[in-house]
Amino acid sequence: MTGTVSEQRTQHSAYDGFDTMPIAGRWRSGGGDETRTDTDPWSGDTLVEIAQADSADVDEAYRSAQRAQRDWAAAPPADRAAVLRRAAAIVDEREAEIVDWIVHETGGTRAKAELERGLVRAGLHEAASMPHHVEGSILPSDVPGKESRVYREPVGVVGVISPWNFPMQLSNRSVAPALAVGNGVVLKPAGDTPVTGGTLLAKILEEAGLPDGLLNVVVGPGGEIGDALVTHPAARVVSFTGSTPVGEDIAAKAGVTKLALELGGNGPLVVLDDADLDRAVDAAVFGSFFHAGQICMIANRIIVDSAAHDEFVDRFVERVRGLTVGDPSDPGTDIGPVINTSQRDGILDKVARAERDGAQRLLGGEPGGPAGLALPPHVLLGEPDVATAREEVFGPVITVIRARDEQDALRIANDTEYGLSSAVFTRDVERGVRFARRVDAGMTHVNDSPVNDDANTAFGGEKASGIGRFGGRWAVEEFTTDHWVSVQHETRRYPI
Repeated sequence: MTGTVSEQRTQHSAYDGFDTMPIAGRWRSGGGDETRTDTDPWSGDTLVEIAQADSADVDEAYRSAQRAQRDWAAAPPADRAAVLRRAAAIVDEREAEIVDWIVHETGGTRAKAELERGLVRAGLHEAASMPHHVEGSILPSDVPGKESRVYREPVGVVGVISPWNFPMQLSNRSVAPALAVGNGVVLKPAGDTPVTGGTLLAKILEEAGLPDGLLNVVVGPGGEIGDALVTHPAARVVSFTGSTPVGEDIAAKAGVTKLALELGGNGPLVVLDDADLDRAVDAAVFGSFFHAGQICMIANRIIVDSAAHDEFVDRFVERVRGLTVGDPSDPGTDIGPVINTSQRDGILDKVARAERDGAQRLLGGEPGGPAGLALPPHVLLGEPDVATAREEVFGPVITVIRARDEQDALRIANDTEYGLSSAVFTRDVERGVRFARRVDAGMTHVNDSPVNDDANTAFGGEKASGIGRFGGRWAVEEFTTDHWVSVQHETRRYPI
């Protein structure tokens, strides 16, 4: 699809009103003093200006979600499922509009935008099955005539804080399951992606028939409304996807509120001595540079057995050299811009520090594009302790590390504070599984990219990469709670 966001609105009678947010059943401006401009990271053009929310808006949003949640939880499971199925159908009907917004607001290529839209659609369909998967149980009792029942109930209201890299998918990943099992939701999208991370999803669910006031979106700076969102007494679960430092701050402030946190990563992609190098190179290119490397599950390090190292590097560099950097709306573009100047400068700083510490740059270059945010892919050879290997880069930069053998590769893979996603390549599948089970990570993929594009699986990490799981049966567990109800059928004699 070609054309600007405004042109697509005219052609397709697209949603409007993105300068407001849905709070307590009404689309309105935030009550804060600040107005933020939402810009296209490729062109620098203004997409929308939004008056930001304040802590009073957060309070109203939670109270609204709390009120609306009672009737929603009491609705038949089929009614809740029907809303989510209608939302999935709308995601199909408005495919061009959604893809256009993702391209222009996130700087993602068309391939990335189409994948993200597909993940949202799949996530809505998966969530539509969840109302019928909330199961209770009957427990045995040693008291004569007593029955012990366990009802699985919605927690009440879920607070969701989502990031800017896959904003629509990573918001929907928590919003849809939370709604499916009977909760209200207060959603705070990232400041760089308020539309695709928040208000666009709200428009879709509103059109699908979601009751007013059940889903509230607060668009505002984390310093102004973040604490209010995490510490509000109505928040029974807070679901956050983002950086480890912010996640640690949330954990320190949340008190007894249940948390689901997916945080930073430093994903290793390991190539063993018997790997199919064609497959490994293909997956490594995708796993390193898709969406300009701005994915928490991206390969941050490629660890290659010494026996395969030189040939792998030659093939990998040849493939990466052919990638096209440019306008993400052009279907031929492989790598678009990074999200903002702060992100760009942080990436370049890590590269500079790695080179000062002895890393060898095989590919790289200066940022370009109208807004100066398009970074060419960088390939470095380095030791495990250089900045681009030790720290999460979150950009189009990969460090290739030579390992002596399988055991050394495993040691290097686990030598990190993070434990989100990982991958291993070998022609011997069972060898790969044995290796995978020794990796300290929430996810390890054998002969596949560490970037998991399967919407019907769980996501989650170990160590500094977070707590809890997102997706599948884990979502039902995260957003519901057990309520034990006992029934005494016979007259009972008590000890006093």
